[in-house]
Amino acid sequence: MGLFLHMSQLINLVIPMGGLIVPILIWQMKKEEMPALDAHGKMVVNWLISSFIYIAVSVVLMFVLVGFLTMIVVAILGIVFPIVGGIKANNGEFWEYPLTIKFFK
Repeated sequence: MGLFLHMSQLINLVIPMGGLIVPILIWQMKKEEMPALDAHGKMVVNWLISSFIYIAVSVVLMFVLVGFLTMIVVAILGIVFPIVGGIKANNGEFWEYPLTIKFFK
């Protein structure tokens, strides 16, 4: 189930805001049944909030042209991190996304 939680973030590529809503729903509905999923859910939501902050900062930095580069980096990480997290979860491992601010511990 951790695999689906991580990979569900990629729904953003097809359905706007789907990659935000679906992981939160999976986490909230299954965290009591699967305690390990709670840790994965917190990591995913922390990454989603962190990436939103990084995107907002990138938009501001676009006025000095640096933001275009940072926006591309955040977009690439938004694809790579869920894939790596999903693979690790499928192998029974927990992987902390780098650059993630821990709002939920």
